[in-house]
Amino acid sequence: MSVQSRSVLVTGGAGFLGSAIARALVLGGGAPRVRAMVRGQGRPERLEGLDVGVVRGDVTGPTADLERCFAGVDEIFHAAGRLGGGGVTEAELHRVHVEGTVNVVRAASNAGVRRVTYLSSPGLLGPSDALLDEDAPPAPSNAYERSKAQAEAALRALRARVRTEVVIVRPEFVYGPGDVHVLRLFQAIRARRFALVAGGRAFCHPTFVTDAVTGILAASDRGAPWRTYHVAGPRPVTIAELATTFGRAVGVVPSLSVPAWLMNALAASCEAVAPLVGLAPPVTKSAVDFFARSRQFATRRAAEELGWRPTVDLEQGVAATVAWYREHGMLP
Repeated sequence: MSVQSRSVLVTGGAGFLGSAIARALVLGGGAPRVRAMVRGQGRPERLEGLDVGVVRGDVTGPTADLERCFAGVDEIFHAAGRLGGGGVTEAELHRVHVEGTVNVVRAASNAGVRRVTYLSSPGLLGPSDALLDEDAPPAPSNAYERSKAQAEAALRALRARVRTEVVIVRPEFVYGPGDVHVLRLFQAIRARRFALVAGGRAFCHPTFVTDAVTGILAASDRGAPWRTYHVAGPRPVTIAELATTFGRAVGVVPSLSVPAWLMNALAASCEAVAPLVGLAPPVTKSAVDFFARSRQFATRRAAEELGWRPTVDLEQGVAATVAWYREHGMLP
């Protein structure tokens, strides 16, 4: 297929990662015809200035509607999804991640789409003190991770019944310019409302957005059909190092540490009381779990099979991210 004729659609095109994929495709010249499937009306801010066609659709809608959205498309990046956390039910996560993903792949197959690159999460492997690779068994510890594990299982069950190739990419803890989710952590540290859990000894695996996108594109271009690839940053870091790096960038280095049992008790109280007064809980058990238990992932398969390696270290990525937040008035 010639580059000139290639047509690509990104579901979740208004989101942080979906819009970053669309931007890379347009500016990189690899796909002159790029569509972003979004819900609602108006042109999403993240797509302003990009030569991207906006298609209205919902991954949980009727398959026939999705087939119309996918008509003439060669490849789909399925980035639509919901973040876990306060106020998002397990049923909603299942509806979007499991039912929505099956809908997308079925409709893609019916519409003659050649390949779907599905964005999953290595978090479905659960907490671990060792680097986990793609062959480790799922061990989800929260509703978000369960929904991603169920989505991958549903895809594999669908394999014999669709013509479309599927590649599964698991980007981990993506941050960077344009993100408003990790922004809350920067703001909490800046406002001195952040405390380390048990000294911040647990590991996490942050990935700068440009590294995540190049890994996703590499998997789409060179990944084997029905193969899974981890996309994560250059190295795992402790939560203490993450918070210190974030803190230096905003001028407040956190030092307070709280025992995990106390943070879990606080989270349980918040989750019980906040919905009664119509608020999202300020602290959740899944958030405490993220800061208290290690998650770190091997990326050897992506290096060996795709030729992909992350290049942006934590300090570089945080500096670029904070500069963008300040430019847009999100941090002082």
